[in-house]
Amino acid sequence: MKKILTILLIGLLLASCKKENRTDFVINGNAEGVYNGIRVYLKNISEEGREVYLDTAIVMDGKFTLKGSVDEPSVHFISVDGTQGNAIIMLENSEIDVELNKENLLESKVSGSESHEGYVAFEEGIKKIREDGREIMVHYRQVKMPEEADKRDSLSKELEKVSIRLANHPLDFVKENNDIYFSLNLIGLEANKPKFEVAKFMEAFENLTPNLKESPKGKEVKQKLDKLYEEYKKIAHLEVGKVAPNFEAPTPDGDIISLEDVKGKVTIIDFWAAWCGPCRKENPNVVRVYDMYHDQGLEIIGVSLDGQSRQQDPKKAWLDAIEKDGLKWYQVSHLKYFNDPVAQLYNIQSIPATYILDADGKIVAKNLRGKALENKIKELLEKA
Repeated sequence: MKKILTILLIGLLLASCKKENRTDFVINGNAEGVYNGIRVYLKNISEEGREVYLDTAIVMDGKFTLKGSVDEPSVHFISVDGTQGNAIIMLENSEIDVELNKENLLESKVSGSESHEGYVAFEEGIKKIREDGREIMVHYRQVKMPEEADKRDSLSKELEKVSIRLANHPLDFVKENNDIYFSLNLIGLEANKPKFEVAKFMEAFENLTPNLKESPKGKEVKQKLDKLYEEYKKIAHLEVGKVAPNFEAPTPDGDIISLEDVKGKVTIIDFWAAWCGPCRKENPNVVRVYDMYHDQGLEIIGVSLDGQSRQQDPKKAWLDAIEKDGLKWYQVSHLKYFNDPVAQLYNIQSIPATYILDADGKIVAKNLRGKALENKIKELLEKA
């Protein structure tokens, strides 16, 4: 009997020492400066992009409380009537304190949620990259003398690198933090963006820990990735590093030329149209780049998407724009607007759009404009 009692006592002691697994959350909110009677909302975003409300509360004496439960840690948002933006919180079943920043909800402080630390780390990474960019920009603006052109170009390249770091930060974060719920949620959030590198994020997802991949959120994210990947496979041939698909199209004179006919050491495929304001605004820069580097091996082939229904004479508009903008390079068009076969081959959804090819015809960059286009052409020709 004593032995049985001893075993029971030990079991009770072990149970009392075990960390409590809560099945609900309580958010204790501090809303200093928010008037009594203002309503606060806790919500998330559904797969269809709709706001789904979990709870709501009224601020009294600068305080509010939100309650509920979640199946697993996930990104949620807190909004306040009359205040722009949202506070972001990795919500889990625990007691969580939120210090709302009325002036900037994104700067609100959250404590008591272990999974929220992942979001904080992600945001700190973004802040660091932006600080680096601001520091370079300060030096860039100070370089004004003509003899400092090389220094200005160097700083411009550094700014480009900062932009790339910022764009790559979500993927890099997931790769470096494959065992936290925020990484899983981050993949789901990034997948909603128009420019989403699904193949790279699929690889990052597969490197997540098994418990994350097999969780309900993991299965949901995987389903979304699989769907996007099926769409991606249709345009995978247009990825950087792939050989640009050849095409044939008529010139203004009716002759047929192909991409293979005109390729140089560096080639730009420039999708534009006479009716496209941003294209016409960019044309002087493209002319300048062509004049600078054509003799060194740069070739351009312009693909016009004229043929818009509102154009009375699409061909005349096309030819007039070529002459007015001083476009000296090869020009082709089927005058079929976005139904142009070349535009469809290259999955053109908007213009201006550019593909930059190296001497082997491989795609090395897309959609560069302004100084970024000039820098890339110069870099490629130096390597050729």
